[in-house]
Amino acid sequence: MLKQTVLVVTSLFFAAGAPSLASVDFTAAQAERGQLLYEEHCASCHARSLKGNHLSPSLVGDRFDRSWRGKKADTLAFHVRRMPPEANAPEVPLTEEDYAGILAYVLQVNGFEAGAAALPAQMAALAKVDLPALPGVVADVDAPVTPSRRQKARLAALTPVTQEMLDDPPPGDWLYWGRSNDGQSFSPLTEIDKETVKGLKSTWRTALRPGVSMSVPLVHDGIMFLHSFPDTVLALDATNGDVLWRYQYESSKGSSQKMGLGIGGDKIFVPTSDLHVVAIDMRTGEPAWDHEIDLPHPQGGLGGYQLRSAPLVAGGKVLQGVTSSFIPKGGFIVALDPETGEESWRFNTIARPGAPGGNTWNGLPLDKRSGGSVWHQGTYDPELDLVYYGVAPTYDTGPLLVASNEEGVTNEALFTNCTIALRPSSGELVWYYQHMPNDQWDLDWAFERQVATLTLDGEPRKVVMNVGKMAILEVLDAATGEYLFSMDSGTQNVITAIDPETGEKTFDLSKMPDPKKEIVVCPNAAGARSWPPTSFSPPSNLVFIPITEWCMGMGAQGVRLLTSGVGITDADHPGIDDGTMGQIQAMDAAFQEVAWTHDQVAPVSSSMLATAGGLVFAADLEPSLKAFDERTGEVLWQTTLDDVPSSSLITYSVGDKQYLAVLVGIKNIHVSALEGRYQKLLKDLGKADKETRRGGAALWVFSL
Repeated sequence: MLKQTVLVVTSLFFAAGAPSLASVDFTAAQAERGQLLYEEHCASCHARSLKGNHLSPSLVGDRFDRSWRGKKADTLAFHVRRMPPEANAPEVPLTEEDYAGILAYVLQVNGFEAGAAALPAQMAALAKVDLPALPGVVADVDAPVTPSRRQKARLAALTPVTQEMLDDPPPGDWLYWGRSNDGQSFSPLTEIDKETVKGLKSTWRTALRPGVSMSVPLVHDGIMFLHSFPDTVLALDATNGDVLWRYQYESSKGSSQKMGLGIGGDKIFVPTSDLHVVAIDMRTGEPAWDHEIDLPHPQGGLGGYQLRSAPLVAGGKVLQGVTSSFIPKGGFIVALDPETGEESWRFNTIARPGAPGGNTWNGLPLDKRSGGSVWHQGTYDPELDLVYYGVAPTYDTGPLLVASNEEGVTNEALFTNCTIALRPSSGELVWYYQHMPNDQWDLDWAFERQVATLTLDGEPRKVVMNVGKMAILEVLDAATGEYLFSMDSGTQNVITAIDPETGEKTFDLSKMPDPKKEIVVCPNAAGARSWPPTSFSPPSNLVFIPITEWCMGMGAQGVRLLTSGVGITDADHPGIDDGTMGQIQAMDAAFQEVAWTHDQVAPVSSSMLATAGGLVFAADLEPSLKAFDERTGEVLWQTTLDDVPSSSLITYSVGDKQYLAVLVGIKNIHVSALEGRYQKLLKDLGKADKETRRGGAALWVFSL
């Protein structure tokens, strides 16, 4: 029996009777002056009625209630103070008292009553003022509401996503985790460019359920599809954030962190927390099929099996990677029929005894081999008909630490830390390349594989690129897996040399884990770069890499993630002396040189996003969203966010208008780890009073 609830939703609130509104202290004089200021500086965008227009959100009614009630007044004040936009800024800047008046007027229009006490102007004081929820009103995110005729028409007009679209997406669509099946996280849109970017402003905001995730929205024909918490899929009008339908899967397990959805034909493919893949109709949210993945070992062990990555639709199959951190027999990839959900094949990422690579596990039997998780969506080259995945290492490193010296047996542990190239129709392993054997530090090479064409030695060559946790870029031939070259960002201290012909690494033996000695290993096991994707710009041949400068202590103390007996603790990076923890590097993949480096205090916590407008975007823990000149690294535009960005950035268009979207306030393991170290850095810099903004889980969208 299918487990789901399909709801069409446009509102989050039900009124129980006719409640009176709780008051917030402000004076009638404040609201009266605020009205004059609003009409002069705000009404041109948000309308005299405060109901907004197709570009600027409503500040009244249901949109106000679901965005701002239940929060502190400083959260709303923060956004009021962003207005008017720079392009319309008055000659004499508005004062704190002016903004307090505008805020008082907005509250008055929303039913709050004036009193004798004034609304404070200072943000610190506003942080102590509650904007209460409506009495007798239940915030019911599952409230079914009949969609309007316009909304029904928008959904009915959705065109099927053909294989041709997947191979060459319409410029305004975002159809994969990295926009296109090559995983480049590059957009051909140009409305937002180096000249116009200064006019970017927030267009709409949709509040989301708080929870843990890192999901990337998909956009097709002006409709956005988002995997939200918990095990929920939203269909949104991508021009204004209105929810068109909601699919709620009822998982038998707690909701796990996920990276997104797949799309193909007329279906959205959904990974669930209890290891199902469900296909739902993209026009209605109704389920078409539900496939429960058959597990090769009983569920259990630290981490268990999980579906973290977005399904990959490629070569007529739906491919889903499975993580299995400590479970015997390891991870795998399954291929499902997109029409029925039936399993077509599976590829085991831990080599089996007697099979190719089976003698690389130090003589361990299969039930003593684990790891090989598939965390990320793969990529696909339709010309070569190959899909590319990265495979994670094992945490059970103790049995691999010392080679057995048995003839014909090694401890490389295939296919961990490999790029694997599979035939999507059959699951045949066409080639593999291991970037780092016998990983004793949990420094994965498990992230996105980007397919690109580079001019090398005067000839165009199709390549597969990836950047592991040590922020080393490695480039392979896409057809054969032949090693081509590496570029080290300079943030790691484990590898001392890379063979220019084979890519074989020479390791610093003093960095080998030993619980009897204390060592500092760079980077931290969370990675100089982690799941936030890199971006590749074909016009410039630049790869943009988000880097965090942090290290780890390995020795007798700390968390015992690995079975070699070492504990792991936090340690500062040598580069921390300059007071910065975040860095962006632009690597020229054609000339194999660093084009530019940008250092900043806050680490990047989103993906990189390059566009044909000559820009690269990134969001960080400050929290801020920035646009850089892709050729120079100059910051051309930035805006402060109201919560921590914690997923990938995307850009899309509807009609002639280009939008930029960022998810904030969604928790996940990586961002939580970054926040802890970032706050320590701020304290060390004497900025301990700087508090991270907490506007809550939301999707923010910007446009010109």
